[in-house]
Amino acid sequence: MLTVAASRLRNKSATAAAFSLAMPFLLSSTVPTPPPPSHPRSPSPSPHSLPLPPARRALVTAPAPFLALRRRAMASLAVSASAAASGEVTHLSQREAAEIDEQLMGQLGFSVDHLMELAGLSVAAAVAEVYKLGEHTRVLVICGPGNNGGDGLVAARHLHHFGYKLSVCYPKRTPKPLYSGLCTQLESLATLFVPVEDLTENLSEEFDIIIDAMFGFSFHGTPRPPFDDLINRLVSLSVIGNSAKRPAIVSVDIPSGWHVEEGDVNGGGFKPDMLVSLTAPKLCAKKFTGPHHFLGGRFVPPPILSKYKLHLPPYPGTSMCVRIGKAPSVDISSLRENYISPELLENQVMPDPFDQFVRWFDEAVTAGLREPNAMALTTANKEGKPSSRMVLLKGVDKQGFVWYTNYGSQKAHDLSENPNAALLFYWNEMNRQVRVEGSVQKVPEEESEKYFHSRPRGSQLGAIVSKQSTVIPGREVLQQAYKELEQKYSDGQFIFEL
Repeated sequence: MLTVAASRLRNKSATAAAFSLAMPFLLSSTVPTPPPPSHPRSPSPSPHSLPLPPARRALVTAPAPFLALRRRAMASLAVSASAAASGEVTHLSQREAAEIDEQLMGQLGFSVDHLMELAGLSVAAAVAEVYKLGEHTRVLVICGPGNNGGDGLVAARHLHHFGYKLSVCYPKRTPKPLYSGLCTQLESLATLFVPVEDLTENLSEEFDIIIDAMFGFSFHGTPRPPFDDLINRLVSLSVIGNSAKRPAIVSVDIPSGWHVEEGDVNGGGFKPDMLVSLTAPKLCAKKFTGPHHFLGGRFVPPPILSKYKLHLPPYPGTSMCVRIGKAPSVDISSLRENYISPELLENQVMPDPFDQFVRWFDEAVTAGLREPNAMALTTANKEGKPSSRMVLLKGVDKQGFVWYTNYGSQKAHDLSENPNAALLFYWNEMNRQVRVEGSVQKVPEEESEKYFHSRPRGSQLGAIVSKQSTVIPGREVLQQAYKELEQKYSDGQFIFEL
């Protein structure tokens, strides 16, 4: 892990400024923190900055978090967790699953290739969430002749673009343009198509993940060659007790060979490590005992939800998959990453830490990292009791770092008692972190006001309604207060905080 740390503050005569934080405080080692302005609008966002030359107020600004937004996010996560954990997720019979597909591809306007693309992407997303590159790179996708096999082909394409090394076993190719096109796409990516007879006897030696996309919910009867042998190979793998010594087995919608409603009826089927249910779990999923059960296929429209009274967990953010049930317990002490980074030599580091920070920050932005300006802000009250929270950098120069917060927040109270603070930027994908330490002082009120009114009107109203670091009676109180402010300023007039 590469680290840049600035822990020493410079005095007025220093030419190279140390890192500084700004709230409505400016981080400065030489200038005392001014008292909060006597302004009628006390919740105004406050900018701060870490120790810098007193000549200018550097602002470390952290957008005031909105309690309402936080509570909404927490409520959403709670609904997802409770629905999954309490068994409230709806499971479909074979008839219901077939009916839903017919309606999706009928009056609801989907085509089979639409659904296949979304399903395959969901499978790839679930695989990538659990089986990280580096430890699980080599993937074999076994595809059957129907739609389930098509889902597997799409998943293979996405996994290739995610960086995995793909091989596909597709013994009974379907002679339809959709399937031929999917094969052509994979061949253009130099994906290896492996005939059944060329598969190594010990799949553990060649692959880290095996995706079972042979048969879906519409399959009836007994698997015929060569799929019966392929299923038996997966059975042999799944009985190996130590999962670390064999490939992870991922089944698409239904573990092949299982009854769609009754599961592994005779007890002789394989037991996948991951099941990715599509649209909604099928009844056989209740018999799934593996550590990873995901729901994918984020395409179910309200008419289907209503007609079949489906209770499905909400998908987080922009994800195409959501975990069902409790995540497996892990041994925290065994969690390890192999950090692979280019070497950082002293002669490559810029003399001025601010210049070095800007270079790394620009590289984080260029790399497309999500919120590269996110930083942990640690403050301490007069008794020295520390507290940390995430805020967003809103400005940086040789005078310091700037963020904004609410005058009534805990961090603002801490800084009014103890101006010393620390920032931590953590760019995980680049194996880099930057530490900043110093004192904080407020920026001028007009600068704070300018920032506040640069925000979207909804954010301004949310900041007024949300009294940071305070206990509220309930979410409905925030919603009502927000609604009243919306009505008050519905004519587009300038927003004044109360």
